Amino acid sequence: MKYDFDKINDRRNTDSLKYDFAEEHGVPQDALPLWIADMDFRVPNEVISAIQGRAEEGIFGYVAPREDYYKALTNWFLTRHGWKTEGKKYVQACSVVFAICALLRTFTKENDGVIICQPVYYPFESSIKANNRKLVVSELKLKDGKYEVDFKDFENKIVKNKVKAFILCNPHNPVGRVWTKEELTQMGNICLKHGVFVIADEIHCDFAFGTHKHVPFASISKEFAENCAVCTAPTKTFNIAGLQISNVYVESDIRREKLVEELDKVGYCEPNVMGMTACRAAYTYGAEWLDELKEYLAQNIALVREYVGVNVPEVKFIEHEGTYLVWLDFRALGLTDKELEDLIKNKAKLWLDDGYVFGVGGSGFQRINVACPRSVLIAALGRLKAALQGELNAAV
Repeated sequence: MKYDFDKINDRRNTDSLKYDFAEEHGVPQDALPLWIADMDFRVPNEVISAIQGRAEEGIFGYVAPREDYYKALTNWFLTRHGWKTEGKKYVQACSVVFAICALLRTFTKENDGVIICQPVYYPFESSIKANNRKLVVSELKLKDGKYEVDFKDFENKIVKNKVKAFILCNPHNPVGRVWTKEELTQMGNICLKHGVFVIADEIHCDFAFGTHKHVPFASISKEFAENCAVCTAPTKTFNIAGLQISNVYVESDIRREKLVEELDKVGYCEPNVMGMTACRAAYTYGAEWLDELKEYLAQNIALVREYVGVNVPEVKFIEHEGTYLVWLDFRALGLTDKELEDLIKNKAKLWLDDGYVFGVGGSGFQRINVACPRSVLIAALGRLKAALQGELNAAV
C-alpha cells in the first residue's frame, strides 16, 4: 500500500478523548482504547498540507464556503455515491449531532414524538430527551445474525405516538447494516404516509464494504428529498472529527431557510476555518487514501470475524456491512451488563463501548472500533481470548 496504516501513532498526552480520559470514564489506565469512533490513522497528506498552508497565513478570521468548497462536496457525492446535489443546498454545522438537535427544534415541537430504531447511536436518544421531545423506539430485529427493521412495529409506533420525525442511521451504528434501497423506500413511504420528517444521519456513508452500497436517502425520489435533511460530514471518513465540520443537505428551500433561522437563534453563523479547509482538501484529494483505508479496514473486520469464530466461539460476530465499528454478541456467556463490563474493562483490559448504552436491545453486546493498526487489534483480541478463557474456566 502507498499509505502506512500499520504505523503506531502515539496519541497519549495529546488531549485525546479516546486515550487521555480513562480515569474519568472509570477505565483502567492500561486498557486498550477501541471505543469512541475516531481512527488511529494519520489523515491524508493533502489535508495536512492544506491545514499547514492555512496556518502559515497567520490570520484566522471569519470564513464562509465559496464555489470550490461546494464543488468538492457535489463531486464527492456524485462520484462516490451517484447522488447529484446542488452546492448551495448544503448548510454548514459544527457536527452532525449539533445538526440533528437543530433539525429537531426546527421541524418538531416540545413533546412531539421522535422515533429511532435501537440499538442505535446513543446521542440520538439523548438529543431527543434534551430537547424535550418524546422518545419513541422501534426495536430492530436480529434474525439469522442480521438486523432488520420491524416495519409493522415501526408504522404502529408512528401512528400510536403521533410521531413527527424519524432519525435514520445509515449505515447503521452500531449494528453495521447498510440499508438497501428497498428497505429505505419502505421506511420513507411510511414516513410520507404519516407526515413524518426524516433526519438521515449518513456520516458513515463512505464505509460500505463488499457488495454493499450506500444509498443516500434523498437520492431515492423527489418526494423523499423534499421530506428529509441528510446529515453528512467528512469527519468519520477522513478522521478529522476534532475539526468540527458537517454539511447538511436540505433539498426544500423552505425547510432550508427554517433550519438557517434555527441556527441563527443559537448564534451559529460561520464554520470553523480549519474544518472547512480540511473538508475541501479531503473531498478533493482524498479518494486514493480512502480506497486503501477501506481495503485495510476490510481486512481488520475479516480478522475479527475469523479470530472470534476460531478462538472465542461463545462470542458471536454480527455480520458486518458498513462502518468501522464491529458489533459483538456476548449473550451466550450469561453475564449481566455490569458483569460483562467488568470482564471487558478489568479482566481483558479493553476499553470498548458497552452495548446497553445503545438501547435495551444492546444488552449483552459490545462495540469495538477496528480502525487501528492491525497489531493493536491482534493484541486486543488476544486480551479478549485470555479473559474469556479465565472466565469460562472459573465457571467449570
